[in-house]
Amino acid sequence: MRTIDSITEMVEIRNQIKRPMALVPTMGALHHGHISLIDKAKEENASVIVSIFINPTQFGPKEDFQSYPRELESDLSILKSLDIDVVFMPNQDDMYPNGFETWVEVRGIGDRLEGEQRPGHFRGVATVVTKLFAITRPDTAYFGQKDAQQVVVIGKLNRDLNLGVDLKALPTIREPDGLAMSTRNFYMEAHERQASSVIFRSLALAHDMYFKGYRNSNEIKDEIRTLIEEEPLARINYISIAQIDTLEEIEHINNHALISVAVNIGQTRLIDNITVGPATKLLQ
Repeated sequence: MRTIDSITEMVEIRNQIKRPMALVPTMGALHHGHISLIDKAKEENASVIVSIFINPTQFGPKEDFQSYPRELESDLSILKSLDIDVVFMPNQDDMYPNGFETWVEVRGIGDRLEGEQRPGHFRGVATVVTKLFAITRPDTAYFGQKDAQQVVVIGKLNRDLNLGVDLKALPTIREPDGLAMSTRNFYMEAHERQASSVIFRSLALAHDMYFKGYRNSNEIKDEIRTLIEEEPLARINYISIAQIDTLEEIEHINNHALISVAVNIGQTRLIDNITVGPATKLLQ
């Protein structure tokens, strides 16, 4: 396993790597969700690059950039055990040098849901992903459905800018009680962790309603809201039922939909989602 922290060296190395080559972008603090992406990348490609970069530009001024978990020693041990070809760990000054003024924005889908609640978030995501694609030049890149809006935004970015990367979105990996695996789960105390199961239970309820024939979005949202509000530690940020490809809110589920929620459990903000309907691919 090669560990590279220089963009210049990464550019040199990328041409020596066996093809097809995959990129799995991460912000570190690796968990089984990340590992599922890496395992699939290894299965489908001759070589795999895993990037570890806590991207400051996707965090708002009052968000958790400084406290975001940093577990580099553990991450490198995990990646070595997985026999990864290259770990790319650029530093902030290399990625955003003095005078950096070029940003990538995906309007429309990037302005909704997380984009509305976290202004500038997807500008940071789109910019860093574009840079990672440009630096590593992967054939394929792997992302998790837990961050569904991010997947849709990156898909739009990839199409609009003709980047030519084959994008793969893999199912959310969950804890036994259904909680989506996330680095931010580490923030919760034991009682908060127990309370957080209400998030998946609310989505499971929505899934059950859909298969019982419910199609009115407001009816489904009301049931989600009622269930979450039964948990004293939970504070709803948003409940959304949207068209998958545009993320526009829909009043009635005619074909397919992304049902997503953002909920604070204590001080920890968590997001999760499910898709329903016959055409449920996040990447078009």
